[in-house]
Amino acid sequence: MNVQVSLSRWLALTASLMGVLVIANPTLSAEIASADRRSDYEFMRRDTQAMQDDDAANPGMLWVLEGETLWNARAGEANKSCADCHGDARVSMKGIASVYPSFDDKREKLVDLEARINICRTDHQNAKPLPFESKELLALMAYVARQSNGMPIKSNTDVRLKPHINAGQRMFYGRQGQLNLSCAQCHEDNWGKQLAGNKVPQGHPTGYPIYRLEWQNLGSLQRRLRTCLSGMRAQPYEYGSVELIELELYLMWRARGMTMDTPAVRP
Repeated sequence: MNVQVSLSRWLALTASLMGVLVIANPTLSAEIASADRRSDYEFMRRDTQAMQDDDAANPGMLWVLEGETLWNARAGEANKSCADCHGDARVSMKGIASVYPSFDDKREKLVDLEARINICRTDHQNAKPLPFESKELLALMAYVARQSNGMPIKSNTDVRLKPHINAGQRMFYGRQGQLNLSCAQCHEDNWGKQLAGNKVPQGHPTGYPIYRLEWQNLGSLQRRLRTCLSGMRAQPYEYGSVELIELELYLMWRARGMTMDTPAVRP
């Protein structure tokens, strides 16, 4: 079964069933209470959970191992490695992924982990930025994020993030696309229900980058968000756009306190 087609059909059916109520009642859904928050891991089948739990069976660990190699490899005209500046990632990167996206002082803008890695490449290694969703960028992301595995997502207190969090929140609750649906209608109003043979999760980004069985590949949170937008029949934002990063930021804020489980395996 084509999962993308199934997603569109399910969302279309949802919109049809909601009918006039969608138009007459445009109020926001209530945020999921802390006590009721669940990792997407809890909605998976036991065999998929077992695959994630076993490092020897988790396919995402292949990217982690590749990321470790890239971390220690010199690159660019500066002939420097990540380790030359940051040392042992198991120490220097511990907890780092749990506070991204964050505000970049030099550029005075919001950046996520992908952007931070490429900033380091261009500014300190004099190397070309890695393309979005490239094996190398995903590997470095997976390796860095792995160092935060088991740690809680932190609530970043930088006041400069507030307008970006608010913008991401508006996008999460705002209806868009031909189906006139919002992220919240799936991940807050209908979590736990069936969609294309799987349970609808709450949409917490605790395990990114993730290995999706549907993709047969590792992918970033931005890729997942773009897939959802396509399923809603909305125009996906470009990789690296401020809109996607603001939505990432809101999702991390929404999942504050939850434990990271990178690299996750998902259906």
